[in-house]
Amino acid sequence: MRAVTWHGRADVRVDTVPDPVIHEPTDVIIEVTSSGICGSDLHLIEVMAPFMSVGDVMGHEPMGIVREVGSEVTNVRPGDRVVIPFNISCGTCWMCSQGLQSQCETTQNRDQGFGASLFGYTKLYGQVPGGQAEYLRVPFGNTLPIKVPEGLPDDRFVYLSDVLPTAWQAVQYAGVPQAKSVLVLGLGPIGDMCTRLAQHLGATQVLAADVVPERNARARARGSRSSTPPSRQTSSAPSVTPPTGAGRTP
Repeated sequence: MRAVTWHGRADVRVDTVPDPVIHEPTDVIIEVTSSGICGSDLHLIEVMAPFMSVGDVMGHEPMGIVREVGSEVTNVRPGDRVVIPFNISCGTCWMCSQGLQSQCETTQNRDQGFGASLFGYTKLYGQVPGGQAEYLRVPFGNTLPIKVPEGLPDDRFVYLSDVLPTAWQAVQYAGVPQAKSVLVLGLGPIGDMCTRLAQHLGATQVLAADVVPERNARARARGSRSSTPPSRQTSSAPSVTPPTGAGRTP
């Protein structure tokens, strides 16, 4: 199959690599139909390069069609359309039962001192082949894949893999009170999704700022008050303080 592979700092290629195969009876093989490119993928070709190996398959935001299942898989079957979360978690250990899948006890990388394995993301997180490829082996086929319906395009579902849950968790951590203001700094995919989720969860005013004008325009089109700081060194505080009232920040 063809896959996006790491070859060194700032050196990413599309290579022919072996097709994935079933290793465990709970494995699933999917044919990838869409796979996001995460901002954190950029770290792999720079600061995290020491933890990569030549030929590593990148990507951790895939979805696709189930093509093969292991003998113990009962939750999905060939032909099912699925989204694959970026965290590789068993779904049955104590940590997973507490909603802490990023610390799954089954896939924790204890020798590296890191949490659960991730698709396509360095030796620190298990060095598991990623989803920017034609096919992907997915472990824990009864608990990890998320089945989605037919009929709508991939871009209605692929964000379930990483962007949507990451943004949701950020808004939850912020503890946005009902009918109050929230400020989002940075409007990349996660920040942009945060503005939408904050509104969905009850914030009456979402303020946002980014140095890229097109990102601000996108946020404004969805109801946020978004502005571009005059420069990267300039604070956004003057532009967001008045709308929140009484000189208070969000």
